[in-house]
Amino acid sequence: MTAEGRGASARSDWSEAVIEPVDRAVAAVSDGLLARLDRIGAAGADLDRILSALAAAGWSPLPFLSAIAAVVVAGLAADRVSARALGHAGGVRGRRILRRLVPSATSLGAGLVVAALVAGEAEAARRSLRNWALVVPLVGLAASLIRGAILEASSASRCKRLVPLVHGLATAVAWALGGIALLRTLALWDAGSGLRDLVGTAFVALPTAGLIAGAYVRSGRPLAAALARPRPRSGARRLLARCWPVIAVAVVGVTVGASQVAMTLGRPLPPLATLATLILVLTWPHLDRRIAAWAERGFHANTVPATAVAARRSARMALAAVIGAALAALWGAPAALGLGIEIGTLARILAEIAAIALATAYLWNVIGVAAGRLLAEERGVRVEPGAEGAEEAPRTRLGTVLPLLGGAAKAGLAALAVLSILLALGINVWPLVTGLSVFGLAIGFGSQSLVKDVVSGLFFLADDAFRLGEYIETAGAKGSVEKISIRSVSLRHPRGALATIPYGQIGKVQNYSRDWVIEKLAFRVAFDTDVETVRRLFKQIGRDLEADPELRPDLLEPFKSQGIAAVEDGTLIIRGKFKARAGRQFAIRRAVLAAVQRAFHANGIVAVAHPTLMPGVRGEHGAR
Repeated sequence: MTAEGRGASARSDWSEAVIEPVDRAVAAVSDGLLARLDRIGAAGADLDRILSALAAAGWSPLPFLSAIAAVVVAGLAADRVSARALGHAGGVRGRRILRRLVPSATSLGAGLVVAALVAGEAEAARRSLRNWALVVPLVGLAASLIRGAILEASSASRCKRLVPLVHGLATAVAWALGGIALLRTLALWDAGSGLRDLVGTAFVALPTAGLIAGAYVRSGRPLAAALARPRPRSGARRLLARCWPVIAVAVVGVTVGASQVAMTLGRPLPPLATLATLILVLTWPHLDRRIAAWAERGFHANTVPATAVAARRSARMALAAVIGAALAALWGAPAALGLGIEIGTLARILAEIAAIALATAYLWNVIGVAAGRLLAEERGVRVEPGAEGAEEAPRTRLGTVLPLLGGAAKAGLAALAVLSILLALGINVWPLVTGLSVFGLAIGFGSQSLVKDVVSGLFFLADDAFRLGEYIETAGAKGSVEKISIRSVSLRHPRGALATIPYGQIGKVQNYSRDWVIEKLAFRVAFDTDVETVRRLFKQIGRDLEADPELRPDLLEPFKSQGIAAVEDGTLIIRGKFKARAGRQFAIRRAVLAAVQRAFHANGIVAVAHPTLMPGVRGEHGAR
């Protein structure tokens, strides 16, 4: 085939794949919009048809509206009375659930009773009034969900600032449920699609969207502050908290736009399912925050097993999966039908992916919870919370190696999950695995220094040469071990500088934080000082330090004199030493120096400064 033929074929494929479907979609929207406008123009005839149907059933508009009002008022009265009665009742386990379910059930029963009494013989009237009897209990349940998700997990001050948001959302839900009941009533009385379209758009969808958007706009700042909790806050959580008011308004706008497009194409979305999905999406970050706080309480409670804490943390992904399934059922199913995709096959694939994701999240959280609890227990055993030096104390070998093992296990779990998802999608992963193996082999040959660093690090960790928090000295740097990665170690110098050394360049390691350390101190005194007196003073200082409850746990051998170490320039160099736990000798050293200074002063022992010879100045014999 020539180049011109291939170009023409490519243009033809592009036209068939993109341009023609777009043209068909535009034509369908245009035709649907024109037909929709024609139907709305006939709304007056639809209203006349409703009035005729009411008259045929023995009803006039005013008595029928009064019957609807009676049903709603009866439901509201029953809801308030039962809620007040439960409020005066004693404490019962599961009281919060009862305080919402019992009033809803009571209001539903009262509404149905009143509907049966005033409905008469017409079937359309009975069904219409039964629909209105459902409004009050559904509004109550939705308001309880919104109130519980937003307010109950917040502090008192935040609750007060979020009350306008809760009231705004509850009002929007009440308006939407009333509008849905109105639309069902119109359908039962043979109203045409034009009148229902006009009422649904102008009096239900747009006001509901306006109420929700207004509630989020008014409560943007307190909502962002509430969503950012609990601490510690991740960067993603802070970003979500700042952007959520805008996201919520955008979700409402997209929902209204999608419902209007579906109406234009002649496939209207189910209003009740749309409203329920919208409520789930809007309350998702609040429910996620509550689940996160619940999981953290379980993590810090020793009575809750690690598997249960992992299940609590995985519940956050389960909630996201439920919301995703609801969105897929609402939006994805019609789109799949339009594209000719089998719903059963799509649902099976999505279910497999969701199962893989949930299992991966659970195992991921099991690893994280187990590692976190082991590290917390290890730190608590070494240093009591709040004790001095709790942050600086070196970790054990478990505390050093466990984060690396946990990271490796999570990485392997994530890789396995990705491969499983690809298999669920019907993709052959073995060529990918083979290609990655060959690529890894090529990288290994081309990066021998990197391989050397990784292998050296494995041997350093296997030999337990250093741990996090220990003070070490290598061939090129010294400091406290602050970070251990797969190819390097980071040392924090006492002056603050951070040095990162690849394992392959470490060489010899001197560890100053293992087991014990002997601290030797030298004191320069006058030549005629009584050495025996100094020895007794040092011995008494050692006894005093042993009796000190703060220093005794870290003092392994008491401070004592080593006698005269040297004679320099007509002075005596007297040394003393003590043995202490590694890394804990500094406080003892300060106490020893202070005690020696006091003892020398009390006994008239004079410490002599190191003699210095100024440049150009001769000594006594030189002057002669």
